[in-house]
Amino acid sequence: MIKYAITDPSFFNPYNPYLYFKTLKADFVLFRDKNSQNYKKDATVFINNAKDYSFKKIIHQDYNLAKELNATGVHLTSKQFEDIKKAKELSLFTIISTHSLEEIKKAKELQADAVTFSPIFKTPNKGEPKGLKELEEALKIDIKIIALGGIVTKEHIELIKKLNPYGFASIRYFASY
Repeated sequence: MIKYAITDPSFFNPYNPYLYFKTLKADFVLFRDKNSQNYKKDATVFINNAKDYSFKKIIHQDYNLAKELNATGVHLTSKQFEDIKKAKELSLFTIISTHSLEEIKKAKELQADAVTFSPIFKTPNKGEPKGLKELEEALKIDIKIIALGGIVTKEHIELIKKLNPYGFASIRYFASY
């Protein structure tokens, strides 16, 4: 099961990431900063500072920037289904956020490499959690599914692991690094 860390400006500074990177036990890291005044510059610094680390580098939303920076892939929002094909044409590992079984099926049809499905557990400002039962239903769809949302403890991870998804993603679980 892959571990997918999502950065947040409240704890992650791309200009000084070394302690975070050295202690991080993740397979993928998404650079995400929705409030950045210069995302391209910050993402470039993230990629340059992460180059000596083995995790896969993912850029948020901007598939052209992901390609330009030679990132592993792009994580599209749930409003970017039309961009899956464009990202795939750039040979990017393409993840898209989903919040329903219908969206997962659409992502599969459009040939996304993976989806995040959220929120699994209660998390601030993200609506009613899907829960483990709906995650189990989602896993019947033949696409790589990454559980996301409210995953903050080892107990959460163990519950998810029993269902055998492709992986889990979190902001807060990895924030303590």
